[in-house]
Amino acid sequence: MHQETRLQRLRVTAMGIRIKPSDLYYRYRKNKEQRNGSSFTGKPDSHPYDRDDLYEVIPMLEAVMDELDCRDADVLHRLEELAGDEMPKFIRSREEVFDFLVNVMRDALAFEPGKLGAGPRGAEGEADPEG
Repeated sequence: MHQETRLQRLRVTAMGIRIKPSDLYYRYRKNKEQRNGSSFTGKPDSHPYDRDDLYEVIPMLEAVMDELDCRDADVLHRLEELAGDEMPKFIRSREEVFDFLVNVMRDALAFEPGKLGAGPRGAEGEADPEG
């Protein structure tokens, strides 16, 4: 029952998924200087990514969840783990972080049908293996 409540909190608006700090598993510091600065809105973006700043984390996770077309709180929490502890330290720009998270999560979700919003999707132009 608790999981259903968490899933309902990941709201979808006309602009995509909206994540609140209470949706996140981890707590992040708030860099007040960054709050009114530019945040990740898509590629290209060579600005450095601060994996510990709430004002960097939320826009990045929203963009990745939108790209994956996913609203599952478990996926969100897995993305937090990837971005925080498991992502190699040499990945520094917002664009690199976005690509890493999307690619790793897309591969992981390929083994978990039903986690993506519209179900598993093949690559564009990919031939149907059934014929």
